[in-house]
This record gives sequence, structure tokens and C-alpha cells, in this order.
Amino acid sequence: MDDRAMQEDTDSTKQGPSFAHQQELDAQGLLCPEPLMLLRNCVREMPVGATIRILATDPSTERDFSNYCRFMGHELLTANMDVDPFEFYIKKLK
Repeated sequence: MDDRAMQEDTDSTKQGPSFAHQQELDAQGLLCPEPLMLLRNCVREMPVGATIRILATDPSTERDFSNYCRFMGHELLTANMDVDPFEFYIKKLK
């Protein structure tokens, strides 16, 4: 199965798609720029093709992670701002 294959969770109507992931980062309670700094450190250590799941509570992480992926050439698979904590999946592409 492709690690981008989505797995549906029927228990929650607000939960978005989930992806197979090899890393997880808990940035709950941290404010900008801390979640982005932690993400950069984690992604730096990951192999190409790996996916990380991030949990965060700072609303600015959506903008920060989107810009980070665009500038660094990674893929923001999903940004779910409808759950608490917010949930992101990012795939390292290079």
C-alpha cells in the first residue's frame, strides 16, 4: 500500500484523513516560531520519502508549515485545522 493511502476514521466526523507516518512531533502549547524550529530539526533527520505527523495548537502553524514546505520542496499532505489539536502530515521529498 502506498504510504500516501488515506485511512478513514469513521468514529469522528471532524477527523481528517490520516497517512502512514514514520515520525511524530507534538508541538502542542508551543508558539511561533518553536513548532517550525522543531519541525525543521525533525525533517532534517528523516530519510527522503518519510512522513511526519505534527500536532499543534498555535493557529499560525498552518501558514508556517505551508510556507516551509513550499520553500524547502516538501509536500504538505494535509493540514486539519478543524480538530483540537491541529493535525498536519508532511512528506519529505528531498
